[in-house]
Amino acid sequence: METLDAIVSKINAFAWGPPMLILLVGTGFWLTINLRGLQFTKLGHALYLALVKRREEGDEPGDITHFQALMTALAATVGTGNIAGVATAIAIGGPGALFWMWITGLVGMATKYAEAILAVKYREVDANGEMCGGPMYYISKGLNMPWLGTVFAVFASVAAFGIGNMVQANSVADAVEATFHVPFWATGAVLMVLSAIVILGGIKSIAKVTSLLVPVMIVFYVISACYIIFSNIAEVPAALMFIVKQAFNPTAAVGGFAGATIMMAIRFGVARGVFSNESGLGSAPIAAAAAQTKHPTTQALVSMTQTFIDTIVVCTMTGLVLILTGTWSNGQTGAELTTTAFQAGMPGGAYIVTIGIILFAYSTILGWCYYGEKSIEYLFGVKSVLPYRVVFVIFIGVGAVAKLSLVWNISDTLNGLMAIPNLIGLIMLTPVVVSETKKYFDNK
Repeated sequence: METLDAIVSKINAFAWGPPMLILLVGTGFWLTINLRGLQFTKLGHALYLALVKRREEGDEPGDITHFQALMTALAATVGTGNIAGVATAIAIGGPGALFWMWITGLVGMATKYAEAILAVKYREVDANGEMCGGPMYYISKGLNMPWLGTVFAVFASVAAFGIGNMVQANSVADAVEATFHVPFWATGAVLMVLSAIVILGGIKSIAKVTSLLVPVMIVFYVISACYIIFSNIAEVPAALMFIVKQAFNPTAAVGGFAGATIMMAIRFGVARGVFSNESGLGSAPIAAAAAQTKHPTTQALVSMTQTFIDTIVVCTMTGLVLILTGTWSNGQTGAELTTTAFQAGMPGGAYIVTIGIILFAYSTILGWCYYGEKSIEYLFGVKSVLPYRVVFVIFIGVGAVAKLSLVWNISDTLNGLMAIPNLIGLIMLTPVVVSETKKYFDNK
């Protein structure tokens, strides 16, 4: 077992190591150049489509609205990474890590845009009359490489049990036990029931719940963070300058102040940024493919706001709270550090973080189940979906009570490896992305 664990750890180091992170961010830069900075010039229009208009007029093909597709994708990405991941990045890489998270998010918006445009363009209707799309489809059809699409689907269907299931369930159980002293098994049982009620109803059920839950949980968390930020508003400009300065002359909190380097700030900022917004991993376009839309570009514009909301908004809120409260350098890391920061910044702050973890993790479970089931459907057909959902729900209970480090490491590795076939598809299909974009805006 130790040998297997060592092998998995080495693969994991590659999957989330500097070469992969460079490839992920490099693809974002490549797409940004080819799309002429579309994520900056069209951001206002994209936010209007996503949050104001919300759906297209008329009977467009698809299962859920633009807004529901965005909320389903946000459900899967706005998770413990926004609470624990940001704290870990700042504790180890220094406050400058937040700057590199911003860079990752800004170029990642172009990546998310490209993923969605391809997902809608190459989507199909399955035997149940539902839309199916994502990297496995645009790699298979767009590149005529079905074997590579199969590789992605295998990675995604298994990775969902770790990053989108057991890790989240255990995070909730741990937070609830620490704050409310509820046994792990009880939290697991409640999570299983609540998840089953939604998951067994399919994408329309998931979309209805996430379209209600996600806005509430994000606004709840952001308002709480804003209370602390505005309580220290005079210090915000200095904090922002401190973040930028630390990006190039970093100071780490964990392991001694002398241990920080620019490479550490970049590595942990980029790694946690990608882990949080999932741009380039290929997960979010699976939800985008279900959107009711006539033109792929419309949903792509909506989808790119996901990365903006996740990284530029929510992660920034967490980072500013850590820095303004001065707790970032106390030697803690992860969710524990964020809890300490919120408690220091406002009465009942610990409860805010605990509730945030519960809502964020629960929504992530819902979103990732859909990603996993669509991947398994690609491999084995529609009849495999219901058994997958049942097994997925069972593993929620397992994850809540057991610390299966090996299973988590394997899932984390597969989560990173998902990016390889997806990035190949994005780079090789860039001309298609540019062509669809030009066609849409020329007609507009």
